[in-house]
Amino acid sequence: MFAKAFRVKSNTAIKGSDRRKLRADVAATFPALSAEQLSELVSNKEELNVIKLYAHRGDAVTVYANSQNPVLFEMEKSLYPTVYALWSYPDLLPAFATWPPVLQKLAGGADLMLPGVVVPSCGLPQVQKGTLCAITLAGNRAPVAIGIATMSTAEMLAAGMKGRGLTVLHTYTDHLWGFGDKSSPPTIAPMVADPAEMRCTEEEGDEGQEHGNHLSADPSLVTDFGNLGLQEGDDCTELGKTNENGAAEMAEEENTEAPQEAEDSRTPQEQMDELLHQCFLHALKCKVKKSELPLLTSTFLRNHMFSCCPEGQQLDIKKSSYKKLSKFLLCMQQKKILQVKELSKGVESIVDVDWKHVDIRSFVVPEMSSSVPAAQENRCSDGEQQYHPPEIVPLYGVTSKMAPLFLESGHKKGSLLFSSDVRNIIINYVKNNELVDETNKNFVKVNPILCDCLLDKAEQDEISKLKWDDLVSRCLERLQLSHQLTFFGHEPITRKGNIDPIDITIAQRSSNKKVTIIKNLEVYGLDPQAVANILQQRVQASATLGTLPGAKDRVQVQIQGNQINHLAKLLLEEYRIPRKYIQGLEKAPKLGRKK
Repeated sequence: MFAKAFRVKSNTAIKGSDRRKLRADVAATFPALSAEQLSELVSNKEELNVIKLYAHRGDAVTVYANSQNPVLFEMEKSLYPTVYALWSYPDLLPAFATWPPVLQKLAGGADLMLPGVVVPSCGLPQVQKGTLCAITLAGNRAPVAIGIATMSTAEMLAAGMKGRGLTVLHTYTDHLWGFGDKSSPPTIAPMVADPAEMRCTEEEGDEGQEHGNHLSADPSLVTDFGNLGLQEGDDCTELGKTNENGAAEMAEEENTEAPQEAEDSRTPQEQMDELLHQCFLHALKCKVKKSELPLLTSTFLRNHMFSCCPEGQQLDIKKSSYKKLSKFLLCMQQKKILQVKELSKGVESIVDVDWKHVDIRSFVVPEMSSSVPAAQENRCSDGEQQYHPPEIVPLYGVTSKMAPLFLESGHKKGSLLFSSDVRNIIINYVKNNELVDETNKNFVKVNPILCDCLLDKAEQDEISKLKWDDLVSRCLERLQLSHQLTFFGHEPITRKGNIDPIDITIAQRSSNKKVTIIKNLEVYGLDPQAVANILQQRVQASATLGTLPGAKDRVQVQIQGNQINHLAKLLLEEYRIPRKYIQGLEKAPKLGRKK
């Protein structure tokens, strides 16, 4: 989850009431913690900061940092410890051991495959599907990652220790670890005399680790670590040098070989059922946002599930055992993954999704070669880099005038928020201050802060109530508009103001000749030279580049004739730029009827 850089939304000191609530949540989530350990983890004396951030996939995460080190993070109302916390309490979670070379793959975003798990003779820890677990390196009990079990221990053994074992959430050396002091794991000796007695899954172990239930490490066993977990000189690494490489290779091959073997023995209907479930969970985990609900079931299938279908396969519900989308969604509703209602006669919509459901949390997004059809991936003029349209998200900055309204939620002047965040903050503010009108709940009473922030001087003596929609729209209008651009494979870029549209104009030249001028292609990551070359080949007309007046870092493309129809097909169909970001398409020449 933190393999790529995240965007910090806010960083504030925790309130006293929030600190008490956090301590109660930690005690409920980790009941094995003693009162003394709980007071150490969530201390009353030390400063504790609350950091709200967005992961690279857009997931909202709340991080709690103690002494500059993140010790806990919260996602979808579930608490997880970081490696910094687990180094103080190494036995807080059931642990699975792996070989040191596998850590590099985990830090790069891979999940822990069962062939890479080191099995002691005393057996694996007993866990259920969805259990939060720690990952350690052979020969050292200090956890280096945390993950969620994708199956129970019994299912792991029944599968012959093949397949995906843990969905990794956070690792040592990832960006969340880098947010702290970047210290290395301590050396915590295994609870056996000789760690070299551990064996991989193919070997019969002579002596295994003895798993204790102690929550804090013996101080005599903890020393400065350096980078021992990544070195190849320890005893366990020397013993399993051959097995390490084999485990890493098997971890990669298992993901592709095992499903292929299974598909040979399954009927086409069973294969379609599995593909349907995969696209369904993939769409809920990566495509659907809470702000989109309620969402038409037909739109969910067309815009979200079909786009999650792997390349070379075709999703066809009629070929599955469900036959109809409504029947499939009813089955998913019975599993309490989502809730479907008929908001209007004959039209069903998804009104709620339980993103904390174990099936969604444990689902691992398959690696897809590309989510864009080949015809839509136009290469640049050098023929190497493929173009992917940027993801454009509007942001709203808190101004000095609006700051009093957002102060209660911990946001100061300059904080950037998504529209859904603004809406939620306004709703919480109204409810916390009991401003909902008792006689008509569609209206909100205007208190002094709302009056100063949202009403003009002429309105302050006349308006005492506002409708919910009017309240939110007024708030968005008075915030500073910004936008976030995310290009494929790059970190998000935040800029103030509206994004400049691609501007297409028709200019008149001598002898009544017309030329088409295209501006602002660079804003969307397009190479003007590549666009000029493509148009020149298609319309057989000369195209030139010139400096854009008033902008030193941009150029404009000029091509002979009115070529808006060709340009529209290129930008809309092939480059997949949304129409709302293109200005001037209405100037296209009307095509005459063919005789």
